[in-house]
Amino acid sequence: MTSKCENSEARLRRPRPLEERVVSHVLGACAVLCVATTAGIIAVLLTQSVAFFKGVSLWQFLCDTQWTPLFTDKHFGIWALVCGTLLTSVIALAVAVPLGLLGAVYLSEYASQTVRHFLKPAVEVLAGIPTVIYGYFALTFITPILQKIVPGLAGFNALGSGVVMGIMILPIIASLSEDAIHAVPSSLREGAYALGGGKFAAIRRVVLPTSFSGIAAAVIIGMSRAVGETMIVAIAAGQQPRFTLDPRVPIETMTAYIVQVSMGDTPTGTLEYHTIFAVGMMLFIVTMTLNIASYYLRKRMTRGAAT
Repeated sequence: MTSKCENSEARLRRPRPLEERVVSHVLGACAVLCVATTAGIIAVLLTQSVAFFKGVSLWQFLCDTQWTPLFTDKHFGIWALVCGTLLTSVIALAVAVPLGLLGAVYLSEYASQTVRHFLKPAVEVLAGIPTVIYGYFALTFITPILQKIVPGLAGFNALGSGVVMGIMILPIIASLSEDAIHAVPSSLREGAYALGGGKFAAIRRVVLPTSFSGIAAAVIIGMSRAVGETMIVAIAAGQQPRFTLDPRVPIETMTAYIVQVSMGDTPTGTLEYHTIFAVGMMLFIVTMTLNIASYYLRKRMTRGAAT
């Protein structure tokens, strides 16, 4: 017994092969690079945002409801852009969450293995379509259809772009939700059946509550994707920042404004140029908050599955 312990200790003290050390250093460098990139982005946003707030008060930025930094009568109320971003994101979630959740339940609980292996990759193919195609799809196909149904719908609007954004994030929510539902132990389903419950009752009362953390994390990740979407809203939503919740009118999101100012017509170093970074900082805070919430929900799901 003692000799075995001594042999184990000798193996532990033995130097690792050169290949393992090289791989270890390369992976460590990759991790450091990721952290350094994030730190660099934050540093750039902070320094440029400080330059912006030297000319605009924080009170005006957070309390004004108009956003017209490129006009003669300048206003710097970020809420006009925040409202447009949240409006399109909420519409996208209203489309993607029910469809994605129903699709996830079908793939995990009702579909055969053959159907599941075919349908799940087919759904995920939607995530590979370029968003500029989604944008023109919203402008030339979805919006004309909605104009026949919704009275007063403008050519550029939040509704059409939000619906197509929902189609875009549908694979994310469906795939991650299906993974969470599929991970529920079969013993829980069998226990529900043993108590006299049918398949639908087992799904509603056992499977979905057990996988709630994973489903919620999928929804938050989908919302983060919708909040950061650029091309769909830049093409189909219009470029008119409005402090409104009316989905029929043109609006502008934070990402669309960044694209608008980044076209090259705004001189570098001006106050209008620095608005890009102030809006980018706000967008970074929103998406970081959503990602942190998603991380803790997934951590809770993993801890619950382990217990």
